[in-house]
Amino acid sequence: MDAYAVSSGDLIADRRYRFGCDLAARGDFSAAADLFAQAAEAAPGFAPAWFALGETRERLGDVAGAATAYRQALDVDPDDRCGAALHLARLGGVDAASAMSPAYVRALFDQYAPRFDVALASLAYRGPARLREAVESIRPGATFDRMLDLGCGTGLAGAAFRPLARHITGVDLSPAMIAQARAKQIYDRLETGDLLQFLAVEQGRPYELVVAADVFVYLFDLAPIAAAVARALPPRGLFGFTVETHAGAGVELGEKLRFRHGAEHVRDAVATAGLRLVALAPTATRTEAGADVPGLLAVAMRPDDDTGPSPR
Repeated sequence: MDAYAVSSGDLIADRRYRFGCDLAARGDFSAAADLFAQAAEAAPGFAPAWFALGETRERLGDVAGAATAYRQALDVDPDDRCGAALHLARLGGVDAASAMSPAYVRALFDQYAPRFDVALASLAYRGPARLREAVESIRPGATFDRMLDLGCGTGLAGAAFRPLARHITGVDLSPAMIAQARAKQIYDRLETGDLLQFLAVEQGRPYELVVAADVFVYLFDLAPIAAAVARALPPRGLFGFTVETHAGAGVELGEKLRFRHGAEHVRDAVATAGLRLVALAPTATRTEAGADVPGLLAVAMRPDDDTGPSPR
């Protein structure tokens, strides 16, 4: 969270918080922790100060003190815009399955939106390109009447798939990301909202292709979203998505506060939704610190029951 974009309403607390952020950025975590504690004492309802105190205590090896500060941040901001629950989950203090709050994801990407494309370019991001290659290999020459881009962000997947779709709808939780996508004039329709809620409203309006490029790293369990997408697909409709992965079977919270889904979890979610897995392959959609981030690319299809439209 940008230290200069938030305020407690108390000038002294704000000054100490911002000075603490400057010290933390320079690596002086001990002095920063003292200032964050003073800011939190002056403004007990100021969640960013409690959260920053948790981060600096964690850097100093004070795990118990960090957990206490994170809990205080969560107490004063139950919507958890700072992401305190995720840090608590990483420390073993809460269940990771419920730790990713929509308010945190929205705040993260609202702040990130103006520099999102540049940042991903620096990470050699290629998620949408990998998804398009997979879809074209499964359905060569296909043109899809209606496509849905889940978690469309600034429109990177929309741009990649525009030649393959006559009508593209994009939906994202972040209004700032939607604003960036709208400025590109790629989509025929853009909506701001929760993915599951959007899909519930869209029942009866089938999409021949649904994609989600590196969106599900912010979802713990893939079963609900897979089931919701299945209800939005016509027979032979395709659902392509990417996830970060790990060697295990289930779901884990990584150090970067993104979820990693094992291959078995992906298979189970797709099967439970009544979809048929057409492709599941290792991939790397981005690099971090010069190394590829392990991932999976999946394409599922709704089985053909001879009803409804199919992509051509």
